[in-house]
Amino acid sequence: MAQGLSVALPLTESTEDGPYAVHKDLIKVAEQNVKMVVLTSPGERVMSPDFGVGIKSYLFEPATSGLANRIKSRVASQISQYVPYVKVLNIAVNMVPDEGTLFLKIRYSIPSANTVSDLTIPVSS
Repeated sequence: MAQGLSVALPLTESTEDGPYAVHKDLIKVAEQNVKMVVLTSPGERVMSPDFGVGIKSYLFEPATSGLANRIKSRVASQISQYVPYVKVLNIAVNMVPDEGTLFLKIRYSIPSANTVSDLTIPVSS
């Protein structure tokens, strides 16, 4: 059985890793953890009622620079609190209000791995 750092989500069967596929490098683990923080709504995670950005709750608010700044601030503070080994370098918010969609582009580093990554998360209703 292969060793891994965390189970890969969504769960998929694996003949190589054991019953489920696993992430074997810190970059994939960080990407998954950042996605979880962004896509989880506060109150959704058991025993951690403050965990999560709740990004979908912002979809139908008026698309203003103030909203973009609130989203950036919330994302940065949640990542800082719940994924402390990741350092956020930049967050870009692209809103497409007519389609009820927004895109988050997060540039972050993992100092312990000496790496920089970009992650784009599309969010729609």
